[in-house]
Amino acid sequence: MKKTFFWKSGLCLAAAMFFMSLCPADAVISEEDGMTVINTTTLAEDVEGYAGTTPLKIYIKKGKIEKIEGLKNMETPKYWALIKRDLLGKWNGLAVKKAAEQKVDVVTGATFTSEAVIENVKRGLNHYNKKGKK
Repeated sequence: MKKTFFWKSGLCLAAAMFFMSLCPADAVISEEDGMTVINTTTLAEDVEGYAGTTPLKIYIKKGKIEKIEGLKNMETPKYWALIKRDLLGKWNGLAVKKAAEQKVDVVTGATFTSEAVIENVKRGLNHYNKKGKK
């Protein structure tokens, strides 16, 4: 009975270690289509726009921002469309360090959401500067 218990315990431990090794070391930073991607979902879960959190994916290639995409959120579609059109592209083409320091104006009519998006970008780029640079 003791051998079976230890054998099963060892097998469970080995399986757990295997599955943990499949998880990325930093769930915020990943690779996608040759770019480093920063997902701000957990980095800025305390940052809220008008209707809740505004998580983003920040795509970085060769030390520059390629694009920023909004992830699922509860913002009003009309105002989120303004954010996508007038705000998310403000960092495109900038070096990460410069982008992290970039002063960006909010979108009129979507102030709370704009402020949340700007904070998401700031946190994402700061995280990249600390942990993700290659």
